Amino acid sequence: MGNGSSNESSVLCGTREHVDASRALAEFRSGRPVIIAGSDQTLLCLPVEGLDKDKLAAFRALAAPMVPRLVLTGSRARSLGIDANEPIAIELSDNVDTRTVLALVAEKKPDFEFFPEPAAATAAAAIDLVKLAQVLPAVLVADADPAISGTLDARILTVAAQAVAHIREKATQSMAIAGEAQVPLSSGVHARFVVFRDSFGHDSVAVIVGTPDLSKPVPVRIHSACLTGDVFRSRRCDCGDQLRLALARLQEAGGGIILYLAQEGRGVGLANKMRTYKLQDAGLDTVDANTTLGFDDDERDYGVAVRMLQMLGVMRVVLLTNNPDKLDSLAKAGIEIARRMPLETPVNADNRRYLTAKAARAGHQLGHVIAALSEPPESVENTEPLAR
Repeated sequence: MGNGSSNESSVLCGTREHVDASRALAEFRSGRPVIIAGSDQTLLCLPVEGLDKDKLAAFRALAAPMVPRLVLTGSRARSLGIDANEPIAIELSDNVDTRTVLALVAEKKPDFEFFPEPAAATAAAAIDLVKLAQVLPAVLVADADPAISGTLDARILTVAAQAVAHIREKATQSMAIAGEAQVPLSSGVHARFVVFRDSFGHDSVAVIVGTPDLSKPVPVRIHSACLTGDVFRSRRCDCGDQLRLALARLQEAGGGIILYLAQEGRGVGLANKMRTYKLQDAGLDTVDANTTLGFDDDERDYGVAVRMLQMLGVMRVVLLTNNPDKLDSLAKAGIEIARRMPLETPVNADNRRYLTAKAARAGHQLGHVIAALSEPPESVENTEPLAR
């Protein structure tokens, strides 16, 4: 076997930066530690997801003689009453147990004293990586001497903080068409499904309805996957209703595209979405539930949608949306927005509070929801979508 050149290795494996970031993401998803090397410091990092007393003890032993710290997002810090816009770090003395750590991560403000400090840039990279892994956005860290970090354990991967910073962009650039086929739908719509896959194995789908005329602005719906709403017709949200209404609108228009993105729960993942639902059941709205867990209100990145449109040859669109962020993201990326087509779906007793928060706090253009606020909840139980 020949030695092979670095150029050949890059063709087969990708750049060293991309390979390391991809492997680090897989390690975090599996609950294993990684070493993140930044310009300011080198950190041994472990996701808090799945933490138990044995893992905490093992991390303390591996980090010794350094004292571990818990890194939380700025959103989580603010939910704890701490004035912070960036990640913070809390030193974990020997008497801090697993229960205390988990309380700081995902529960109400603990009834004990703690002393947060601003987290350095390398710790912020660890937060970026754990968010991309779609697990709880909190990380245990400990300083690791760069000279000896490689001797900690040969199984612990080292990744540069700079590689983490580019991981999302690299994934988007790596997208390729993996497969496509005609798929007739039960609604009578004839569609072609085009599956796009990135280098991390994430699949997003372009559902092409009819035969869109690319010489004109193409009707497009950017739709984030919602298992509960799209598949099981949950009444907690409007996702399934929007998807079905968008299909009908595209058929009426003679053709168009639905970009079905793997961004469950506004980008936090299915497990975290269930956690936010539990917080909503306890009284929080959809915005506060996300931020209480340490996420932003909306963690989605529409660069994937932009790349899919570019690969399909679509540069002018009529966007079916109520969300101004989608309009802004596409416009900034060079996609021409000819106009917006609203999707006004039924308001019921179960999704009324959710839709209200989207309109009043997240800026979604939901005029029919605002109008419904003046009516008692029982009067909107069977409201039908407004024709637009």
